[in-house]
Amino acid sequence: MSANSAAALKPSFKFSSTARTRLRLREREVYKYYDDMGPGRGNCTWGAGILAHRGPSTQEELNTPVTPAAVDAEFASRVTEAEQTVRNAITHQPLTQDQYDALVSYTYNLGQRGASKALELIDDGDFDGAVAEMKSMIRVKVKTGVKPVIAHGLVTRRAEESAPFRK
Repeated sequence: MSANSAAALKPSFKFSSTARTRLRLREREVYKYYDDMGPGRGNCTWGAGILAHRGPSTQEELNTPVTPAAVDAEFASRVTEAEQTVRNAITHQPLTQDQYDALVSYTYNLGQRGASKALELIDDGDFDGAVAEMKSMIRVKVKTGVKPVIAHGLVTRRAEESAPFRK
């Protein structure tokens, strides 16, 4: 495939306003730092499901307030990063708006590295493999050194995100 035809297949979509609203509602909005699996468990998170770092929050972080403006700005930045990741990864497979929106949501949640396998499978046209990969991304580490557990909220989320790729 020539460079021009590959560029023609790159998604030219923008994350739809409906999908953006759904993502914002799905992500718990908290104006401080918190541990995503409960106090002392999971990862330090803030705002609209924004990962600050792996592992629980420090006491200093837990005492740090976050403004709505900071949440809005970081949410917009992370959505833009997820969109760019999807555009860069999908070069051979045309997508529908629903598929693009689902991949941006998936990538927002998992990050570029976490989403890379499913994005690769989709670009290769292996939608069945991508659906299986997406649906498998439902486990989280609650504490360091402990086996990952199923996060039930992710089961529903992955079913929704993989739906546009099911035949």
